[in-house]
Parts: sequence; C-alpha cells; structure tokens
Amino acid sequence: MAYRNNAIEYLWRKALADQSKARASLDILLDHPAGIGDHSTGDLYDNLDEALSCLSDAEDRIGTLQKYYAPTSTEPSEQVKDTTQEEGEE
Repeated sequence: MAYRNNAIEYLWRKALADQSKARASLDILLDHPAGIGDHSTGDLYDNLDEALSCLSDAEDRIGTLQKYYAPTSTEPSEQVKDTTQEEGEE
C-alpha cells in the first residue's frame, strides 16, 4: 500500500508543480515580454501557446486526480493543494 500512496503523492505533486511552472511562465510572458530572449513575435506566440498548453494539461491532470484519487486530510498533498488554491484565489 505504501507504493500506491507514494505514487499518487508523486502524481499530485508533479501536477501541482507543473501548474505553478506554467502559471509563472504565462505571468512572465504576459507581464514582462522584454525579459525573454526571443526577439520575434512568432517566438513569443509560440511560447504563450506552449505555456497555456502546459497549464491546461496540468489542470486536466489535477481534475482527474481529484475525481479518482482525492487526497485525505492526513496526506501532505492536501496541504499543498490547499495552499495552491489559496494563491489562485487572491
């Protein structure tokens, strides 16, 4: 049973980390586009598309995990999930 819990914990943490990474990328691209190394508009749009796809993928995985593998309140994932939701609500 420990392996199952560890595997589910990994999936939660990976999806949440990917969500945070994609949100940070979008924030940088939208708020500070001059701070990226790409100089063409095409590169900027490609980066925006990639970041949005990563965010959508991560949120899809989070939704699936919530539906089938919702953490109990004693698991560390629950604390991480709650923190992420609070940050998004601000």
